[in-house]
Amino acid sequence: MAMKIRLARGGSKKRPFYRVVAADGRMPRDGRYVEKLGTYNPLLAKDDENRVQLNMERVNYWLGEGAQPTDRVARFLEAAGVVAKTERNNPEKAKPGKKALDRAEEKAQKITDAAEAAAAPAEEAAAE
Repeated sequence: MAMKIRLARGGSKKRPFYRVVAADGRMPRDGRYVEKLGTYNPLLAKDDENRVQLNMERVNYWLGEGAQPTDRVARFLEAAGVVAKTERNNPEKAKPGKKALDRAEEKAQKITDAAEAAAAPAEEAAAE
């Protein structure tokens, strides 16, 4: 049985609230789980201590049993110092989109045009 430590969504529409649970990986996101390990309330301020609450004793137990945390839960565990911080890199996400590239190219062209326009009167004055 592949165990996961993941988030199960609760709360009403547009008011999310999550339980951090240990669940079989084959179960649905909000379906059956083995044990509730904590809570996550994204509506609270990032520096609020009640935003993420975990029962670290049980989390460590499940990690010892081979449970794999999902990306979001792994970030919580990294912040708590339980799991070593992993290097993440998504170069595709970091690339600007087509419109941003077009705007940057347009801006660069305006700068070169302005530099040429400013240099032209200086060259005429030097020639005289």
